[in-house]
Amino acid sequence: MDPTETAEIGSTGLRVTRLGVGGVGLAGGSSQGTIPPTPEEDALAIVRRSLEVGLRYFDTAPQYGRGVSERRLGSVLSTLPRSELVVSTKVGRVLDPAPAERVGSIPGPGPQDLESVFDFSYDGAMRSVEESLQRMGLDRVDILLIHDPDDHYDQALEGAYRALAELRSQGVISALGAGMNQWEMEARFAREADFDCFLLAGRYTLIDHSALEELLPLCQEKGMSVIIGGPYNSGILASDLQEGATFNYVPAQPEVLQRARRCRAVCDRHGVPLKAASLQFVLAHPAVASVIPGPRSAAEAEENFRMVEHPIPAALWEEMRGEGLIPPEAPTPG
Repeated sequence: MDPTETAEIGSTGLRVTRLGVGGVGLAGGSSQGTIPPTPEEDALAIVRRSLEVGLRYFDTAPQYGRGVSERRLGSVLSTLPRSELVVSTKVGRVLDPAPAERVGSIPGPGPQDLESVFDFSYDGAMRSVEESLQRMGLDRVDILLIHDPDDHYDQALEGAYRALAELRSQGVISALGAGMNQWEMEARFAREADFDCFLLAGRYTLIDHSALEELLPLCQEKGMSVIIGGPYNSGILASDLQEGATFNYVPAQPEVLQRARRCRAVCDRHGVPLKAASLQFVLAHPAVASVIPGPRSAAEAEENFRMVEHPIPAALWEEMRGEGLIPPEAPTPG
């Protein structure tokens, strides 16, 4: 596969590279303290190396490092011709001054005088967009996504969606969507409103096919695109598959770890890295426009590029089907 090939987002005319860059690694860290923050020079190197190999789609969010990811991404992208880039960010969380008693104890990377607060209102979405543009130093973003509205469906649809639809109708943005770690609410959004795309994290991967039966066919039917986040399921598919490998941000259950090991065994028999199969499997679905792993170093960014390019024989996919590791109806490359 060609990582720099482009695909259209819905019917917007906006095209993204098939491999993009997820911006969570530009800030790094985790609220549990299990992942160290990413040094600024390493974060800038991720963006620069991604650009050098030809990637042109970058996703970020105010939530990632409480503005750190957006600032670092913008410090590089704001120096380049804007028409050559596609940028998505998110609404649904705003950054407010932290109460004095919480300063110094807020988990995760980012400024200790700010905290991330859910706000899916119309005004909150408009404020979020304006502040994101200021942090990135850009005059616009191309795609706006409603971020994790799991417990806020009504407010997200009545507030944030209305704001984003207005911005789209005015030509301020090209596409609107939602970004979540579940497929069920995205399917509900797809049925009840005019979305262009969905960022789906972890629910369509080599070892989690839960979005295959309903969400992906629905998006195909309605002409909505899917952007796949978390293609390595928070690390397990990019790990050595030892005990403690993480799936959905916690140590993987034995049956999940065993399934991943069986996938790797098939890959090993065909001389294919598990990472390559993981990225190319999701890109084979016609509803999927792009996959956006979140590299934490320039070397990881370059490796993701090579993994999408890596040749994979059809026999690998046939063996995975034969062993029941991927569903019969799941599209595969070629």
